[in-house]
Parts: sequence; structure tokens; C-alpha cells
Amino acid sequence: MSPFLFDFIGGALGSHILLSLAIVVSAAIMEDLTVIVVGVLAADGLIAIPIALCSLYVGVILGDIGFYSLGRLARTHPRLARYVEHDFVASLRAWLESRYVFTIFSARFIPGSRFPTYTASGFFRAPFPTFLLTSIVAISIWTTALFSASYWFGSLSSKWLIHVRWGIALLFLLAVFFIARHNLRAYRAKKNGSNILRV
Repeated sequence: MSPFLFDFIGGALGSHILLSLAIVVSAAIMEDLTVIVVGVLAADGLIAIPIALCSLYVGVILGDIGFYSLGRLARTHPRLARYVEHDFVASLRAWLESRYVFTIFSARFIPGSRFPTYTASGFFRAPFPTFLLTSIVAISIWTTALFSASYWFGSLSSKWLIHVRWGIALLFLLAVFFIARHNLRAYRAKKNGSNILRV
């Protein structure tokens, strides 16, 4: 998986406070990978489930807020601010505003789409309360599901697949990424095709 991430979290196992902080920081930067690592470590009995889940939730939420804030900060830059009302991004802004909740929610389940979607929300000054609430709902579903799957995998692999478990977990994460990317491209192609027919 990621030796640095594993060592970073594993090095804090002796203290609940340091462990929680390590998970929060890791989840804010590398969400899905951290959830998988923490889920497997919890299955091994190295991390208490309540500490694991609470720390993951806080870290992922802070990461989302960070992306949104980065977009708001980018808007203050003179060269970037002029694009807010530019025709170049008008269609993107209109699309985001018309499907705001759905876009924020679905970005959670499509690897690679969270950063551009959430920073765009901040850049266009989309309603933050709506953003935060939608993000929390999506996190409660996706993070919990991924943690549960990782916990189950950790329990299953602790005896039979101990030497290859991280490789299998990495393959699973890559499979999720490519499947999500394929579905996103198929959706965009279908959407563009329907727009052409309308014209």
C-alpha cells in the first residue's frame, strides 16, 4: 500500500490522542487509502473502532472543507477572479448550480472528482451550509461502507492472506478508481450525445 502512511499511523498506536490526530491528518490528505489502512488495522485489533471511525469522519470532513476553502482563496487572485463571470466557465457554473447537491454528493463516490468539484464549489461561492451538509451525508455512507469492507477484508486476510493483503487491497482500490472513471466517461459521453441531438 503506502509504507509512509502505514508507518505514520502505526507509529502513533501507543497514544489514543496521537493516533486520532494521525488518522485525521492522513484522512484529510489521502482519504480512501487511509480508510482502507485504518479498517485493516482495526480488524487486527490495533485501533478501536470508535476511535477509527470518528477520526476518519473528522479528517475527511476537514479535507472537504479544505478543498472548498482553496477554491474560495483562488477566487481572490486577480488573474483567476476574472474567470468567475467569463464565458469559458459559464456552462460549468450553470451546470454546477443546477445540480449542486447531486454533484457534491456523487463526487464522493467517484475517485478523482472530489478535488475539482469541491474547489469549483468554493470558487463559484456555492452555498457552504449546503455543501457541508451534503458532504457529511455522503461521507457517512461512503466512508462507513469502505471502512466496513476493509475491516471485513482485514479479518478475512489476517490468517490466510497475511503476506499479500496490502497488494490485494491496492488492486481493489485501483479497480474502484478505473470503474468509476469508466462510468464517469460513459455518463459524459451520453450527456454530450443527448445535447447534440437537442441542437
